[in-house]
Amino acid sequence: MNQPAHTPPRPSDFLPGTVTLVGAGPGDPELLTLKAVRAIGAATVLLVDDLVGEGVLEHASPRARIVHVGKRGGCKSTPQAFIEKLMIMAAREGETVVRLKGGDPFIFGRGGEEVEHLQAAGIPVQVVNGITAGLAGLTSLGVPLTHREHAHGVVFVTGHAKPGDSGTDWQALAATARDAKLTLVIYMGVSSATQIQADLLTGLPASTPLAIIQHASLPQQRHAVTTLGGLCATLVQEGLGSPAVIVVGDVVSGVAAVAQPEPAAQPATRQRSA
Repeated sequence: MNQPAHTPPRPSDFLPGTVTLVGAGPGDPELLTLKAVRAIGAATVLLVDDLVGEGVLEHASPRARIVHVGKRGGCKSTPQAFIEKLMIMAAREGETVVRLKGGDPFIFGRGGEEVEHLQAAGIPVQVVNGITAGLAGLTSLGVPLTHREHAHGVVFVTGHAKPGDSGTDWQALAATARDAKLTLVIYMGVSSATQIQADLLTGLPASTPLAIIQHASLPQQRHAVTTLGGLCATLVQEGLGSPAVIVVGDVVSGVAAVAQPEPAAQPATRQRSA
């Protein structure tokens, strides 16, 4: 029996005078969703974050105007208010606007703030999700974020607090992660690693497995596997820095298991008949 043909949405799904927030994933262009590729190809204006891989932009139309609006912790960044103003102006001029973000727009991408501003200005907006670096990073090491025996859930948390905000209560989070068997995925935590480590050690053992993954999914990806007690020393020894995710929890112990080679198959022995 013939299967019905699948008709993908057309580029015209992304209309002039609209804005689409698109998650570009962790960097590897092969991790883009089909809908993200269509949105990028349909855009006449792309506002692109620093952490978007260059290969992702190969899907843009040669006629599109590409504007780099850097947003990276610890570096000189384009003010958020200016980015929002650019989106609104371009949409009102009849452009098909794509705001291209590393990872997922709704996971520490300030996508919620941008949607609120666009809706308040009367601009139609939609969101295309992307694979977040916290998932792609640990997956690249061959282990999951959750596991029925080792982790009953996962918490995505930022190590970079908003100015004037006290930020995450790491001591409370450590106790919750211990009691509920949770994996912690910390974004933008390198610059605050000393404080994060000290506070997490109030509720989690120093022997808790930990992985640091820098440039997740990209050819220059680097990682180190250590323990919570060794976090800061490992960052220094390995020269790891931003952009990186820090994954804390028993699931990380699986990295060592994956790295172990399979034992060589033993030749079968044949029983001799008497």
